[in-house]
Amino acid sequence: MRSSSPPSKQLNKDVTSEPSIDETDVAYHTWMMRHPSALTSFEQILSSIRCKKIALFLDYDGTLSPIVDNPDFAIMSNEMRAVVKSASKCFPTAIISGRSCEKVCKFVKLTEIYYAGSHGMDIMGPTRKDYFSGNGVHLFRAPSEFLPIIKEVCSSLVDITKDVLGAKVEYNKYCVSVHYRIVDEKVSAKFGPWLCCARKQNLLSSA
Repeated sequence: MRSSSPPSKQLNKDVTSEPSIDETDVAYHTWMMRHPSALTSFEQILSSIRCKKIALFLDYDGTLSPIVDNPDFAIMSNEMRAVVKSASKCFPTAIISGRSCEKVCKFVKLTEIYYAGSHGMDIMGPTRKDYFSGNGVHLFRAPSEFLPIIKEVCSSLVDITKDVLGAKVEYNKYCVSVHYRIVDEKVSAKFGPWLCCARKQNLLSSA
């Protein structure tokens, strides 16, 4: 997550000194030059898309919904829903998420768009019938033979993190998420060894 975000700018400890461009400032401005905001590059974007077919791909958490401590409460606002619905009338629109298709559908409540759940392992297209029950038109779905492995990985991660205050394991059908936003930062550094432990048990490598 941090690698895809601009470096944070640090305040100068000596508040009486003149502002200076330190290494952090250089890193920040370099990142911004390589990743310009779409809001300030709109004319360039319009020029680039002329005579091209456009599709809109959106993340859910932190993009269409606010980042929250409890992932179950990442609720999309009615205003945002209206914007996405409006956009889908102009371009094919898809939401790609690590969550399961069923969960994202229940959050978004739009039948006009595509949903790619479990990071693309389960893709549903626009339809009206039984959409929010997960019985829509499945354009792609990973083989069911993987489900027992995913459940085994989920069980292992629940056991590994059971004593970690604030950790939450979310089963997403074709993938598993470990949420540690509210875990103490010193404790969260241990997640690396825990995942290595799971790999040694041939759980993650099998998935």
